[in-house]
Amino acid sequence: MILKNMELETVCGITSTLPVNLHPEFAFAGRSNVGKSSLINGLLNRKSFARTSSQPGKTQTINFYHINDALYFVDLPGYGYAKVSVQTKEKWAKMINRYLNGSAQLQLIFLLLDIRHEPTAQDKNMLEWILANKKTPVIIATKLDKINRSQIQTQIKMIRQSLKLKKDIQIIPFSALTKQGRDEIWTVIESHLTPVIDADPAILETVQDSKIIETGQNPEILESVRNLEVPAKD
Repeated sequence: MILKNMELETVCGITSTLPVNLHPEFAFAGRSNVGKSSLINGLLNRKSFARTSSQPGKTQTINFYHINDALYFVDLPGYGYAKVSVQTKEKWAKMINRYLNGSAQLQLIFLLLDIRHEPTAQDKNMLEWILANKKTPVIIATKLDKINRSQIQTQIKMIRQSLKLKKDIQIIPFSALTKQGRDEIWTVIESHLTPVIDADPAILETVQDSKIIETGQNPEILESVRNLEVPAKD
């Protein structure tokens, strides 16, 4: 994909009303420090476009990046950071759950794992949730440049066995340093792009006017858009 424009369009905190977008969304989930921001920056050929934090577990928002006026990258808060309070973890979990259950345009969830290590209990719980809610996961094995080439297949096999993945679930190794895996990820994304839903003009106008940060939206319009039938994929 030729990248023409991109912007951080919406930032949602714990109490925010989630935006109603009319373009396909691709969510990125994973533990703190697994490399979500580095992956997004790598996919977009930018060094520091995606928001990063100097402290693990500091980011507490869902960030919506609008790409080419055609799709969204949705950066979810990292999970599994030990120094965050139980209450904060619960709030993050509810916020993430609210987005994953509520988005009408969510196409794929990229679950990021460190290729060097066995998936954690939190990783397994996230995958189980994705599958239980009939969402489509793609595993991104990050930090590829941290291991030898001869170890790659062994580590991929370990991840697949640990998560008990079916053969149709992809694992794509990725390196933020060399960008290996970037083209494969974009191929997956492009295969899931769908047309904009045929919304009522009044709803469409409201949605287009809702590109704001930390602002509520009309619940009736929100429900109307979510109930629209999305055209079937060819």
